[in-house]
Amino acid sequence: MTEFLDFLKHKYAYVAIGEFQPGKFDEAKQLYEKVVATYGQGFGGSYLLQEPGTDKSIAIIFWSSVEEMGTNKNDVHEAIVKEISHLLVEPATTSIYEVCSTFDPPASQSEA
Repeated sequence: MTEFLDFLKHKYAYVAIGEFQPGKFDEAKQLYEKVVATYGQGFGGSYLLQEPGTDKSIAIIFWSSVEEMGTNKNDVHEAIVKEISHLLVEPATTSIYEVCSTFDPPASQSEA
């Protein structure tokens, strides 16, 4: 029964959309990877997307709950986020979304 109830729980995605100062994306990417490496309980993976040919990006970080997202914030996390914020043209737009649907490719496609 627990597995079924876990299946009914929705995951959450923290999404940040921003633009870095010209030529600063690679530095921001390194800092992003550094901060994500600090995450533990409740962390469900992440993506960092870059619009080709620009310094515009979208960061998507998956969490099992909003509460666990909050428990992963600490002094190290805050210091790295502050470093990243100095590289932005303007503050990133951030939101929290509920993951309502996921779709994985069939096993035959994922093995190719």
